[in-house]
Amino acid sequence: MVVVGAGMAGVRTAVALREGGFRGDVTLIGAEPHRPYDRPPLSKAVLSGGAEGAAFDVDFEALAIDLRLGREALGVRVDDHVLETDGGPVPYDVLVLATGARAARLPGTDGVPDVHLLRTLDDAERLRPVLAARHDVVVVGAGWIGAEFATAAREAGCEVTVLEAADHPLAEVLPAEVAAPMADWYARAGAVLRTGARVARVEPGTVVLGDGTRVAARAVVVGIGARPATDWLTGSGIALGGRGEVTADDRLRASAPDVYAVGDCVSFPSARFGERLSVHHWDNALQGPRTVAAGILADTRDAAPAYDPVPYFWSEQFGRYVQYAGHHTPDDTPLWRGDPSDDAWTVCWTRGERLVAVLAVGRPRDLAQGRRLIASSSRVVPGVLADPATQLKAAAR
Repeated sequence: MVVVGAGMAGVRTAVALREGGFRGDVTLIGAEPHRPYDRPPLSKAVLSGGAEGAAFDVDFEALAIDLRLGREALGVRVDDHVLETDGGPVPYDVLVLATGARAARLPGTDGVPDVHLLRTLDDAERLRPVLAARHDVVVVGAGWIGAEFATAAREAGCEVTVLEAADHPLAEVLPAEVAAPMADWYARAGAVLRTGARVARVEPGTVVLGDGTRVAARAVVVGIGARPATDWLTGSGIALGGRGEVTADDRLRASAPDVYAVGDCVSFPSARFGERLSVHHWDNALQGPRTVAAGILADTRDAAPAYDPVPYFWSEQFGRYVQYAGHHTPDDTPLWRGDPSDDAWTVCWTRGERLVAVLAVGRPRDLAQGRRLIASSSRVVPGVLADPATQLKAAAR
C-alpha cells in the first residue's frame, strides 16, 4: 500500500488503514522534509510563532507506517503498478493519491523579492519576520487565505492593503450581497480593501495595478487560490478534470485500476448536490480517507459506502468566526437570519424545499443544525429559516 502525499488526507488514509485492520506494508511519501503537519494553524498559530502545534500527533513507527519524507512524486506507470519518485521507483499494489493542492502564483512574480505565498510550513516561517518587523503589507486576493493573513498582519501591527480583482471579497464562493457586510470588516480592523483592483505586475517595493496606480509594499502576500498538485500525473493514464483534479468515482476510485484519490487533488460526483464537487477544505481531507480505507478493505468492489459529504469549512476573520456547510449555486435562493450589520448573522440557501447551504457568522448553533438538515435532505419551511429567533432545526417539516 503506497500513499503519496503526507498532508491531512494522506496521513489519515494511512492511519485509517491500520485502524481498519490492514496488516500489509503501508508507505507514506511526502514531498516536504518536515514531519507531517496540519495546515489550518499556518495562517494562525504558526505565524505567531507556534510551529510546534502544527505537527500531527501520530506515532508512525508504532503504526508500522514507513514514512518517506523529502520525496517528490514524478509519475505513475499504471500498467506496471509503479510510482516514480526522485528517490527511485516505488512498486505498489494499491496507490492512494493525496498530493493536495499548490498555491496559485501571481504571473510574473518568480524571482521578485519579498513576494510570498501561504500554503506550506516554510511559507509561514518566511512570513513570521514580516509580521515581527511590522512591514507595510499588500495582500493580493480577498479570499479566505487573504482575509486570514490580513487579520494576522493587523493583529501584529502591520499596515495592510488588500487588492481584489473582483468587485467584492470572497467572489469565488459568495454572491456580492452576502459578501458585502464582510467588506466592512476590513475597514473596521484598520485594513484597506480595494476591489476591482487587478494587479498588472509586482516590482521591488511596489505593486502596479492595471490602471497604472502604484501601491507601496515592503512585502506582498499572494492569496489567489490553489490548484490541484497533479501536474506530475500528466500522461499517466489517470484521468484529470478541467482544473487538473483527479476525476474519481463516488468511492474515490481514480480511472486507473487500484488507484484512489482523496483530499484537495480530487473531484467526485455528489448525488446530494447533483454535480461533481472539488472541495479544498480541511474537513474533506479528514472525512475522505475513511471512504478510501473502507474501499481498500472491502471484500467486493462496491461494498464500501459512497462518498457524499456535506462540505464544511471555517475561517477566523477580524475577530469573527465564519462557518459554511453545504454547497450552493447562483440559482439557489438565499434567506437572511439576523441583521448583517451586527456581529452575528446567518444566510441559508434553499433549492425548492430543501436547505442546501448555510453560512453562519458568530452563530455556531445555526451552522450545526443547518448542517444536519442538509445531511438529512429534510424539507424545510422558508419562513422559519428566516426567523433568527427560532432554532434552525424547527424549520424541518
